[in-house]
Amino acid sequence: MPTASWNGVVIAQANDDEVEIVENNVYFPPSAVKSEYLQPSDHTSRCPWKGLASYYSVSVDGKVNENAAWYYPQPSEKAAQIKDHIAFWRGVDVRR
Repeated sequence: MPTASWNGVVIAQANDDEVEIVENNVYFPPSAVKSEYLQPSDHTSRCPWKGLASYYSVSVDGKVNENAAWYYPQPSEKAAQIKDHIAFWRGVDVRR
């Protein structure tokens, strides 16, 4: 069961068949992510084939990990399966 945790707290957990693996990143469906640990961010980036990514900062017990989660609200057709799914990096421990 894929999980994402940071600062000792599980912030996302899903069954294997609920996540999407793209470029070795685990994309969790929004329903599998504990939204109380996410803070909207103004940061964006662009992937040549997936499109424009938006970000969240992860906040746990008063500690903030800036822009540690990303998602594609309007991905390209080639990446349609990850629409609104959330992936993590920057020290967030993601286990498959």
